[in-house]
Amino acid sequence: MDKIRGFLRLFWQLQVLLVGLILISATCAWSWSKEGHVMTCRIAQALLNPEALEAVHNLLPEYAEGDLSSLCTWPDQIRHWYKYRWTSSLHFIDTPDGLCTFDYSRDCHDPHGSKDMCVAGAIRNFTSQLLHYRGGSSDRRYNLTESLLFLSHFMGDIHQPLHVGFTSDEGGNTISLRWFRHKSNLQHVWDREVILTAAAELYGKDMNLFQEDIQRNFTSGIWSDDMSSWGDCDDLFSCPNKYAAESISLACKWGYKGVTSGETLADDYFNSRLPIIAKRIAQGGVRLSMILNRVFGEHNQAIPAPT
Repeated sequence: MDKIRGFLRLFWQLQVLLVGLILISATCAWSWSKEGHVMTCRIAQALLNPEALEAVHNLLPEYAEGDLSSLCTWPDQIRHWYKYRWTSSLHFIDTPDGLCTFDYSRDCHDPHGSKDMCVAGAIRNFTSQLLHYRGGSSDRRYNLTESLLFLSHFMGDIHQPLHVGFTSDEGGNTISLRWFRHKSNLQHVWDREVILTAAAELYGKDMNLFQEDIQRNFTSGIWSDDMSSWGDCDDLFSCPNKYAAESISLACKWGYKGVTSGETLADDYFNSRLPIIAKRIAQGGVRLSMILNRVFGEHNQAIPAPT
């Protein structure tokens, strides 16, 4: 009997492990890699004003020890849980094939046609929720810690160009190819492959050095003249449309261009696309800090009326 109990215990442990591995592999197909999200959130947190920094510390659970980046991948980890299954379509936008444009009313919906269910709509929604924090009494309809984590994650997602991709290939997920010597797909190349290859080949696998290089490029390097314009945003609820439009334009010019299913992508693709990906991580971080500074500060951003 003890042997049978031991076998059943081992069986269920293996089942749990298998489910976990399935969820992890499914998650990786739809988001910046963990490293991309961590860099985005670290860049943002370094640019927060004192009010926003205090609010972020207050909203994060104690075990995060004030580090927003430690939980920036949480929305990927829970997207397949029953409670959060509704968030799955919030990580991306499917646009009409070949148009290379984003139109909110046309494109922001889930596969069933429910409006506002896309990454641009999610950023609007969670920004609106966080504005209740500034009033001193949070709206009980909202979990503002979750709102912070969702907003921080989705600001990373909307800046990944293939997250605003063509409907027929699911943002490059169905375009199978090889990345140097191993199998991959176009979405995964932009989510993870380029980032990990850069870390290994250029930074000795040290992601901190990679992030420091990105930050140098917008503080004193090649993007320093552009950085101030990245945070320009007259209305927090319309600016996600601009970010999405940028991404689909970049997806067309740099993601899809010259790529055919089954081919091998290597040095030429890596060298020409790495600067695009690094810049999008930087822009995502700078713009996330802009939103949090305005949401938690006194910048006269009104809470929109319910629609």
